[in-house]
Amino acid sequence: MVSDKSKNPIDGQLFIISSVAGGGKSTLINLLTNKYPDILFSISSTTRSPRPGDEEGKTYNFLTKEEFENAIKQDRFLEWALVHGNYYGTPRKFIEDGIHSGHSVVLDIDVQGASLVKAKMPHSKSIFILPPSEEIWIRRLKGRGTDSEESINRRIENGKKELLEASKFDYRIINDNLDDAFLQLVQILGLG
Repeated sequence: MVSDKSKNPIDGQLFIISSVAGGGKSTLINLLTNKYPDILFSISSTTRSPRPGDEEGKTYNFLTKEEFENAIKQDRFLEWALVHGNYYGTPRKFIEDGIHSGHSVVLDIDVQGASLVKAKMPHSKSIFILPPSEEIWIRRLKGRGTDSEESINRRIENGKKELLEASKFDYRIINDNLDDAFLQLVQILGLG
């Protein structure tokens, strides 16, 4: 699946980025795609309700439960999972088209999805973004102001399980300092 193009050392590569909710992966991915616009970001589909600042087709493709389940039946997802009570899925066609056209593609998915994608695409590179400590992580998660107390508690409970999966990833970045974490991400992707 790696392109023959030589203009960019990461052409045709799939990068899987995971973290706990509130771990900073979305911030790092936004910095990455803003600085390197040739990198494609796979927009996941979800049945969760949009949060303030979410944009259809930019942050997520928002689907009803029925639409999502029909897409599952039509095998339109590379992977999908039920997370925090909502469906999330990675669109198969976008990933395959991007890689086959010689682009690098970045996925922002949970640990379940990362494991499924890695099994299907073993040449992909997986990266886990770790919070510096549990205390700082919970403070960041609560400080976002985008989730209910019930949702935050569910995310903390799930996040503790997800942190146990971090060692299965090819790379781990501790997001203690955003600039340092971004530099490490750029180096892993072969850009710096």
